Amino acid sequence: MNGFPERLKACRKRLHVSQEIVAVNCKISFSTYRRYETGDREPSLSTLCAFADYFGVTLDQLAGRAPLPEEPQS
Repeated sequence: MNGFPERLKACRKRLHVSQEIVAVNCKISFSTYRRYETGDREPSLSTLCAFADYFGVTLDQLAGRAPLPEEPQS
């Protein structure tokens, strides 16, 4: 099972958006978001909720307690 940084990156890649786009939409700095994806920093609960809302997933999916949704079909 992947850790949080890998799951966060997978969510971003699933939507085909950049780290900067996620950061802007979740109202955090780009450098802070980058640190979440590299595992150098852990987000607060409010930031986790913002990620879940943005990516359309649950907190359990972000935490690895439930599988992430499949990539949307084009």
